[in-house]
Amino acid sequence: MRVAALIPARNEAGALPGVLADLARVARGIEGVRLIEIVVVDNGSSDATAEVARAAGATVVAEPCRGYGAACLTGLDHLRRSPPDVVAFLDGDASDDPADLPALIAPIAAGEVDLAIGSRTLGTREAGALTPVQELGNALAASMIRALFGARVSDLGPFRVARWEALERLGMRDRDYGWTVEMQTRALRAHLRCREVPVRYRRRRTGRSKVAGTLRGAVFAGAKILWTIVRVRLGG
Repeated sequence: MRVAALIPARNEAGALPGVLADLARVARGIEGVRLIEIVVVDNGSSDATAEVARAAGATVVAEPCRGYGAACLTGLDHLRRSPPDVVAFLDGDASDDPADLPALIAPIAAGEVDLAIGSRTLGTREAGALTPVQELGNALAASMIRALFGARVSDLGPFRVARWEALERLGMRDRDYGWTVEMQTRALRAHLRCREVPVRYRRRRTGRSKVAGTLRGAVFAGAKILWTIVRVRLGG
């Protein structure tokens, strides 16, 4: 199974070398899996994010327009030139643990699911890894998804693995905070096979979260996430 990893990153030069090294090491140990490419999308960094990613052997793609979804869409455009079988999404700040990649890939490799989502709620978290605002937002979003889609969801975690063909069916378009929940709700609407997998979640080692690090960012992200759930349910 040919796997590509996609990492949106802005000002993550301090954390990326460790993330990339761990990811490559873990992938080598997964039987039947070949990590064909790690794509780091430099989302308007002002530090050496691009340089350290290249030095670690990653492919660097630039997306100067800031936004998590914008970076992911640009990364997928790059991969579309020679599509993998599976895409793994994770953050570049070392909060996601690459050691959980085998658990996320396993149900896809077994042909059981199309989308495996790492749940930080079902897994283990370092103290302070999720702020109270993030936990409240997760709970509200999960409740709304259950009410509108009839599916039990515990988290909107960024660490996830999807079959390429399934991703192409979704028609992803969100360019910022709604990306992760758009993927989940579009997958539910398309009746794709989805499964949550418990994962570990760590406090970021450097810098400050682009979303939870400020009150404005947290409020805006929360509103966008809830609106995205409604929009997708209405067919948007």
